[in-house]
Amino acid sequence: MLHRALDDTFPDDVRHRITILTVARTMANGCFRFAAPFIATIAHGHDVSVGTIGLALAVSELAGLASPLVGELVERLHRRTAMALGLLGVAIGASLAAASMHPAMFTIALIILMQSKTMFDLGLGAWVSDRVPYERRGRVMGLTETSWAMGLLLGVTVMGLVTAATNWRVGYGVGAAAVLAMAGLIARGIAPDSGQHTSADRTRQSFRIPSHAWVFIAAWFCLVAAAQSLFVTFGSWLQDSFDFSAVSLSVVTFGLGFGELFASLMSARNTDRWGKERSAGSGALVMSVAACGAAAWHGHLWIALPFVVVSIAAFEFAIVSAIPLATALLPGSPARGMALLMGAGTMGRALADVPATRLYDHFGFLWPTLMCVGFGVLSVIAFRATKRSNERRLVL
Repeated sequence: MLHRALDDTFPDDVRHRITILTVARTMANGCFRFAAPFIATIAHGHDVSVGTIGLALAVSELAGLASPLVGELVERLHRRTAMALGLLGVAIGASLAAASMHPAMFTIALIILMQSKTMFDLGLGAWVSDRVPYERRGRVMGLTETSWAMGLLLGVTVMGLVTAATNWRVGYGVGAAAVLAMAGLIARGIAPDSGQHTSADRTRQSFRIPSHAWVFIAAWFCLVAAAQSLFVTFGSWLQDSFDFSAVSLSVVTFGLGFGELFASLMSARNTDRWGKERSAGSGALVMSVAACGAAAWHGHLWIALPFVVVSIAAFEFAIVSAIPLATALLPGSPARGMALLMGAGTMGRALADVPATRLYDHFGFLWPTLMCVGFGVLSVIAFRATKRSNERRLVL
């Protein structure tokens, strides 16, 4: 299906495998994103408070700081092996979550799930980078990134319907079975690395971050921190200020998923043509402007809510446009570069969570949106600096 978006100038193995790889990532993302919207249901199943399960989510998020270590491992494995092992780990993590009888076990399950999904994501990104030239990489990665939105729209929805009919443990079990099936398909359907795509040379390369890369890392950090300022407060804003129910929040979340999907498709279509740095910076700029609108009209639901949706969709466009830049961050080591950015993103989310929620508690939704604006403007500046740095290096 997705191969229709790629013409004959793209490698045959990429065109023929992009759909199955995107479906596999959709299943993995569904398992990964399932906990957040069903946090109250999971907490009730463990007979603990929502805050306790929230702490489990936070700990698993902080485990993302180990992403550079996972990236180092992926560079030493065949790409197919990394992807298959990653999916197997996601299935194991989801199964452990389903079987967990204590929040500590549930936390361990989420950590396994997250790190395994990281391994699959890095393996997929590196597999694409090995085969598609940097100049054309944005289209392919934009298509695979639709799996983030589809994981919410399809994966979480199906697991949620199963949960409604049975319980959340069965929901996780269904997700685990689907991911396990995809692991088998990937192991059988993806050719092993050969020729220039083997890991022999990758294991001998040193892991040194070039000086120009730090500017891009700063841009990524600020972009993620800006979006997180909205992510962690907009639901509370809708409930506290406008009496939104759980069903109403689900409808809004579903709408956000469509916004993310549209942004990913827009990035796939235009990023290579517009330029990766320019696309990422433009997305960050739109995100910041929309957040300004949300701040200005935060007391008026039907004005502010569309601004929030646009801001989050613009973030998705920016982050998807920036992913190809991450694959070229460390020459010859796309998995290491992507893993480094995942670690920076984890720091951005972790460092935004506390001030954004505390600002909300003391001052309402206005100040977290202004925090989003501030980080967003910093990311725009950093993306522009990245573009100038890359242009200078090309001239030299």
